Amino acid sequence: MSTTTKPDELTGDYVIDTTHTRVGFVARHTMATRVRGQFEDFEGGARLDGGDPSKSGARLTIQAKSVQTHNPQRDDLLCGKFLDADNHPAITFTSTNVKQVDETHFKVTDDLAVRGVTQPVTFDVELIGAASDPQGDFRVRFKGSATIKREDWGVNWNPVTTALVSSKVMLEFDVTVVRRL
Repeated sequence: MSTTTKPDELTGDYVIDTTHTRVGFVARHTMATRVRGQFEDFEGGARLDGGDPSKSGARLTIQAKSVQTHNPQRDDLLCGKFLDADNHPAITFTSTNVKQVDETHFKVTDDLAVRGVTQPVTFDVELIGAASDPQGDFRVRFKGSATIKREDWGVNWNPVTTALVSSKVMLEFDVTVVRRL
């Protein structure tokens, strides 16, 4: 996928291509290893304005129970004790500000809601490319990340957890969106 040379070509409404998107996280465990995980069930979209990126916006809704770390016991613990998915089934991102840094880099501030707590988070986002696929659908790909303190959203189990799992969690995404006609 190559980057579009004309920003106005990006303007439009988009939906997330869940097949070609990864929404995940990385956290240190016992300060020696890293645990990587992702969410399998999510949906969202974006409104891109190539002429004025500050008018762009995005939204993402993740089903908390879809967390996957390839360890069923850990996944159950994350859903139950950390994310309280029975009482707070959705994790949401809603963009509030888009600032263009250079031709392909942006600072995107989102309201992140987890466990009933909403806090702002600013992601470093890179436009990877845009092109039409063989079926004629126009796709745009972005990658981004932000580091948060999980306690700011009440994502904690007990005092021992603080010693075992780092307070800082890196949120990552590699998302492809498809323009709606």
